[in-house]
Amino acid sequence: MRRAWIVLAVLTTTLAGRASLAQEQAQVSAQAQTQAKKGPTLGGHIGFVLPLVTRSGGQTTNLADQFSVGFPVGITVKGSGRTAFDLEFVPQINTTGTRVTTLTVHPGLIYSLGHGWGAGGRLAFDVNSPSWGFTPLVNHSWPIKHNNSLFKAYFVEADLPVRFNRPVGAPATNPVTFAMHFGVAF
Repeated sequence: MRRAWIVLAVLTTTLAGRASLAQEQAQVSAQAQTQAKKGPTLGGHIGFVLPLVTRSGGQTTNLADQFSVGFPVGITVKGSGRTAFDLEFVPQINTTGTRVTTLTVHPGLIYSLGHGWGAGGRLAFDVNSPSWGFTPLVNHSWPIKHNNSLFKAYFVEADLPVRFNRPVGAPATNPVTFAMHFGVAF
């Protein structure tokens, strides 16, 4: 009789453990299905960028030598993983010398490193210009707490734009810039 009780207790414990495991797996599966049904989320950012130091054609200039400011506006599509696609448009105003306004189309991928940090890279296509390239970046964001507005976080980003400038009838240059980008995300 005692053996029957022991066998019954072991069998009951085993079945209860399997039922608990099955419930847990069902909950995880339901959460995954809910996330898959949600689909990608849409966000974006707006801010300003200052090119602090540029090395181009053997010359080094800084913000004081040639003041310019850009106003990036981006649209972000994020899926369920850590990677997001970010399409940024950057109108840039150069107030020194030729007083030129340019536009850069800047698609890229941003990978979340956790704790508000991200790293990524963008391609760069300067509209109506013989210049193109890429921009590696690192950013950090801080959530805006107790906020019911459109904006969800502040951010700062370090950019290293690398361009290949090939003007017709002029020497080719490969400017490299260190820039800081400040803004808010929504």
